[in-house]
Amino acid sequence: MKKNNFANRVFLVLIFLFLYAPIFVLIIFSFNATKSRTVWGGFSLQWYGRLFQDSAILSALQTTLLVSVLASLIAMLAGTAAAIGFAALKRRSRHALMSVNNIPLTNADIVTGVSLSLLFMLAINAFNSTLGKALDITLVKGFGTMLIAHITFDIPYVILSVMPRLRQLDPHIYEAAQDLGARGFYAFRKVILPDLMPGIVNGVIIAFTMSVDDFVISYFTAGNKVSTLAMEVYSMARRRISPEINAISTLLFVAVLAMLVIVNLRQARQDSAARRQKATLTPKK
Repeated sequence: MKKNNFANRVFLVLIFLFLYAPIFVLIIFSFNATKSRTVWGGFSLQWYGRLFQDSAILSALQTTLLVSVLASLIAMLAGTAAAIGFAALKRRSRHALMSVNNIPLTNADIVTGVSLSLLFMLAINAFNSTLGKALDITLVKGFGTMLIAHITFDIPYVILSVMPRLRQLDPHIYEAAQDLGARGFYAFRKVILPDLMPGIVNGVIIAFTMSVDDFVISYFTAGNKVSTLAMEVYSMARRRISPEINAISTLLFVAVLAMLVIVNLRQARQDSAARRQKATLTPKK
């Protein structure tokens, strides 16, 4: 038994080493004093300093944060409303719609990106050739199309985060609040929304993380005038391999890791609170 446990631990260590060793190397060399990617020349923060003096990087960072915040907030509203609608359906209809909701999660990013790009091109061409000519307006792919694309793949994450909270709700609590005199939206805001809020917050954090981390879908839907941080890293890597790429990649990795840690800690606390509440309500024999 001990030999099996030791072998399992060694195997687990090797798996994590295989997965994260390249990232650790990248993080270490982001502090390298020289441009060498193989020889350590001493500790330095110069590449981080140069990074925040680069106007293209700062512009891409601003675009990334703006798109991620707007997409996650809009996805929060749409995803929460959709989850409440799903919960009100019959079981067969709900399962069918949840299966449709899961398609963007399992679909390849490049397929989603190409399909959205084609959709936007068709819609833009149709608008420019009809209403655009009359109003003297020409639409192109840019910030708006990229924002719509981010909202599209963020909504399923919000739905999946809110649905478990809806399943834990007493189905008659909303009617009880109305019987006590609370009107429709007031009853929802005071009774339903507080119970859904942990799932909504988790969904927003996950949606924000996915938007910050996205490259493929943004690349196909952003057009030529807008660039996100991931797209800027790709552009820098095509021109030359600079230590600034290590620095910006490190910052992206740390940001995404922090978001995931926050989500997992929140989920662990919610599960612990649910277990304590269940233990308190369960009568002792």
